[in-house]
Amino acid sequence: MRKLALSDEILLSVQQPARYIGGEVNMAVKDPAKVDTRFCLAFPDVYEIGMSHLGIQILYDMFNRRDDVYCERVYSPWTDMDRVMRENHIPLFALESQDPVKDFDFLGITLQYEMCYTNVLQILDLSGIPLYARDRTESDPFVIGGGPCAYNPEPLAPFFDLFYIGEGETVYDRLFDVYKEHKKQGGSRREFLEKAARIPGLYVPAFYDVTYAQDGTIASFSPNNPSAPAQVVKELVVNMDDAWYIEKPLVPFIKVTQDRVVLEIQRGCIRGCRFCQAGNIYRPLREHSLEYLKKYAYKMLKSTGHEEISLSSLSSSDYTQLEGLVNFLIDEFQGKGVNISLPSLRIDAFSLDVMSKVQDVKKSSLTFAPEAGSQRLRDVINKGLTEEIILSGARDAFLGGWNRVKLYFMLGLPTETEEDMKGIAYLSEKVAETFYEIPTEQRQRRVQIVASSSFFVPKPFTPFQWARQCTKEEFSRRAYLVRDTFRQMKNFKSLKYNWHEADLSVLEGVLARGDRRVAPVIEEAYRRGALFDSWGENFNNDLWMDAFEACGVDPGFYTERERSLDEILPWDFIDAGVSKEFLKREWQAALDERITPNCRQKCSGCGARAFGGGVCFEN
Repeated sequence: MRKLALSDEILLSVQQPARYIGGEVNMAVKDPAKVDTRFCLAFPDVYEIGMSHLGIQILYDMFNRRDDVYCERVYSPWTDMDRVMRENHIPLFALESQDPVKDFDFLGITLQYEMCYTNVLQILDLSGIPLYARDRTESDPFVIGGGPCAYNPEPLAPFFDLFYIGEGETVYDRLFDVYKEHKKQGGSRREFLEKAARIPGLYVPAFYDVTYAQDGTIASFSPNNPSAPAQVVKELVVNMDDAWYIEKPLVPFIKVTQDRVVLEIQRGCIRGCRFCQAGNIYRPLREHSLEYLKKYAYKMLKSTGHEEISLSSLSSSDYTQLEGLVNFLIDEFQGKGVNISLPSLRIDAFSLDVMSKVQDVKKSSLTFAPEAGSQRLRDVINKGLTEEIILSGARDAFLGGWNRVKLYFMLGLPTETEEDMKGIAYLSEKVAETFYEIPTEQRQRRVQIVASSSFFVPKPFTPFQWARQCTKEEFSRRAYLVRDTFRQMKNFKSLKYNWHEADLSVLEGVLARGDRRVAPVIEEAYRRGALFDSWGENFNNDLWMDAFEACGVDPGFYTERERSLDEILPWDFIDAGVSKEFLKREWQAALDERITPNCRQKCSGCGARAFGGGVCFEN
């Protein structure tokens, strides 16, 4: 293996040279010659984003606790470094050893959001690894994908040797053991993939054939190899306290997006919002014990020197030991200069009391996520949040000293009407009025309400996976309608409204529900220069539209039609823990504007019982 040495001249020619040099606090250092397996974890975005990702940190720590595995990291080089590497013929390298990624046994790429797909190809291309799995030889690493986007792996399927479906702590050890034995026996690449396909949760795309009907829908999806199961069942940690967690998180030299210790308190969610993919694929809810969290809070703060600890979950308010945990953190750490961050809280009296203890009220804003402007539409999406709860929470917040509120909404939700859209402005106005109803001496001088709209993107394994998505023009018209309604509000000066890019949301919709025919489009867009598409300044929609046209693929086929309930969906071969029958029932409940109670109130028979553990009352 040849070491790479980046000259000072090269490092000084790019932004943030620390992105590429490694050497961070708690970085793993091993002798590559003394391990059986070398694994390179890749995050297909810039270093500052990838270093903030909890899943990467967990797997990095877990893999490196094995004496026979050396896990290293790589992130997408920013555009300046990308150019320098190509001009100087420098292959992509791992941060720890500076060895070329191509020399590793595995390249594991986490897929956290669809707009990173061209960066996946950048990592393969700069590494000198053939883009398509069919073109790789015995000397190439096995390319494995994981993360939430792996729940529909099909748009990227031709580029990957295998995918890991589910939570990474469960069967990676088994995969490493199988590979270690495979190397010893000297088997072929295909033979190893056949062994891997027999491991639960692993999907080898080459072992499946897809055919298409005349109307473009999938006619069949079936295994072509006896080692491949007809259905791939997600992997899930049943007992959270038995799972690996980070004892010594990596500490970067430069400021990253999440520059703090992250304490994961639970996985899953009981709420059942019908637009939310995470709330479905991570079912059932599973909690860490209070003692477990106390132990790891101590360990991580001590090993990093961080001055902030953040509690991570989809809905922190649903953690049953939250009060005890927060009181413990306040008593133990706040007097020692450690800040406590509490995202994903419902705004109620308890949450506001807690936040008043751990935040500087004058410097913070509160966030509400009503998602829809009207109660009718909130019932459609099963948000479980009434206008009364929102206004009551806002009033309590204003009395507690807050005077800045952020409101998050979505436009383009199924069944949305003009009144629902205008409701975004009406609700924001009511929140402002709640502030001005408080006696002057009991509130801050002014209030600022910032309302933001994203555009609805239907995702796999949600009740809305069959829904039609709005076109770019429809999204834009809806945003302009809401903007104009805001301008008519009495408290307009206290209100601010903004919205996301419509064309970006439409492309995300194609990639989220696409099939294998989308893969050539991703390659074509990459060849034309698409990179870091999630970064607004880099996104070029015309480039993508040209790629669709060049490949003869109609993006509207994936977004502009409502799917039939009996259509074969590209991800139907995956068992994500919620049954298709449950999702169909929830889709009909949405059309009927009916609420489904949360898991603690009443079981809805979603199918998660089969996985055991956690908060699940099925049967």
